[in-house]
Amino acid sequence: MSISNAFRLSRRTLPAFAAEGIFWGAFAAFAPVLKAGIGASDAAFGWVLLASATGAVTAMWLAPRFDARFGRVAMAIAAVMLGLSFQGPMYVSSILLFGALMVLVGATSGLLDVVMNSRLSMIESRAGVSLMNLNHAMFSFAYAASALLTGIAREAGAAPWQVYLALMAVVCLLAWRAVQSNFEQEEHEEEPSNARLPRAVFWGGAIILAAFLSENAVEGWSALHIERTLHGGAAEGAFGPAVLGVTMGVGRFAGQLVVARWSPAVVLIIAALLSAVGALTAAFAPTPAIAYLGFGTLGLGVSVIAPMAFALVGRRVTDDLRARAISRAAVIGYFGFFIGPPIMGFVSEATSLRMSFVFIAVVLALVPLLFVLLRRSDKVAS
Repeated sequence: MSISNAFRLSRRTLPAFAAEGIFWGAFAAFAPVLKAGIGASDAAFGWVLLASATGAVTAMWLAPRFDARFGRVAMAIAAVMLGLSFQGPMYVSSILLFGALMVLVGATSGLLDVVMNSRLSMIESRAGVSLMNLNHAMFSFAYAASALLTGIAREAGAAPWQVYLALMAVVCLLAWRAVQSNFEQEEHEEEPSNARLPRAVFWGGAIILAAFLSENAVEGWSALHIERTLHGGAAEGAFGPAVLGVTMGVGRFAGQLVVARWSPAVVLIIAALLSAVGALTAAFAPTPAIAYLGFGTLGLGVSVIAPMAFALVGRRVTDDLRARAISRAAVIGYFGFFIGPPIMGFVSEATSLRMSFVFIAVVLALVPLLFVLLRRSDKVAS
């Protein structure tokens, strides 16, 4: 399939993935400012970020109802809701109020995440093609561009609320592009099967969790690592998450070509070990330049772990269970997005920020073991 055809099929979902990346990229670049603004320690900031998981978990379970209720405009509405929810934390200085508002941010982020991935999965099924790498690459590139531009804006003296108001305008345009036609929506429906799923779904979800945990933890703390540990400036700090986002985007674009030559199992193991090396490089980097090398290496490796895990889970179930199995693995995996940053904060408070990145390396090094457990699990539901 040509890349132009992949873009055509993804013309409604790509804006939604971009919207998610834009807001979280800016948040990563502003993390040092927001943390200082509420007077939070590393552990306290970790707890605040964990608050978003509460809203996200609830939203993920309610997302199918939201999707069915709003139909072809569900992605657009969720994107606007995400933009609105991000406005609140930019104005507050109370750690408790900041945490409460982050619950709402997590809820809207989780809602959009589930809806857009569900729609993308439906498009893939109807067209008989793979589009996940392209769409997730859009998230990564949007995240990187947003983080980099936000860092430049910070250097110029822009306040968080000013940047997020500008981003809100951008996302409103993206939301308009995410509205689906009646034809694009008409075949969308929920998977009704209640049959028991195989254990492979759990192990696949655990692999996805490890990938998402590592990705979002580094996104949330890389700027602080550059600025505090390595004494970089605001723009240098924002360049950390930007490097991660760019290399993840490149890795996801390249992932389709690599899988054509190697099996998903080989790609998964190599990617996990490569990303672990990248995390260790960032952990012990003496300069920002070496840290960027580590973030880039980690980004290239971790970018393909989740898509490969989804593919492996899909191969372990029968056709009638595939959609439900992938959705359940995704729910397990998405916890990693929300628990990664707070765990980094806890480890940093107990030891150091460098050791937080060592912890991420250990998590990634466990992926091959999780893969072995997935391969040994039952292949179909019994």
